Amino acid sequence: MRALKRSTSAAVVIAALAGTAALATTAPASAASYHCKTSSHSVDDPSYNGPDSDNWDFDVTLCAMRSGGYIYTTATVYWDGPYTAKNRSTLTFNKAKFQLQTKRSVSGTDPVVKYGAYTGLEHALEHSSGNGNGSYSTGTLKSKAGSGRYLADGYIQLDWSGDGKSYRSPILFTASPGV
Repeated sequence: MRALKRSTSAAVVIAALAGTAALATTAPASAASYHCKTSSHSVDDPSYNGPDSDNWDFDVTLCAMRSGGYIYTTATVYWDGPYTAKNRSTLTFNKAKFQLQTKRSVSGTDPVVKYGAYTGLEHALEHSSGNGNGSYSTGTLKSKAGSGRYLADGYIQLDWSGDGKSYRSPILFTASPGV
């Protein structure tokens, strides 16, 4: 009797999986979707030398999609900042931005087709959660697509308060797959 229950259970599971696979294949093959890549970078706050942790750990997801003769690119920045970031709030940065770029993929250096500077990143960073965490999404860049492949690329630039310098070197992330 026990073997019959196992066989029946297995048959039900297989039938359910087959039904799910059949449903999945009925979706239109031409539906556009974003192709994304997430990469990480840790940054030390050069203006703080106290006893508390001061690193900002960034994860950036860069996405590109081709649809209707256009390329769409977007990015989302996630961070795990120091828990003391909330205490310093608007005193952490003079400026901060995310530079989103739509690039045409070629051999050698990929030329920038369109770009946008998203300065709202500063406000988002300085208004992190009580644990120093948060996220920020850029807008979407729309570019007319020619032949060839395109990708989303981008970087963060930070101008730390109290260090006497302007924007530091760009913090680079891995570009999205080509579309």
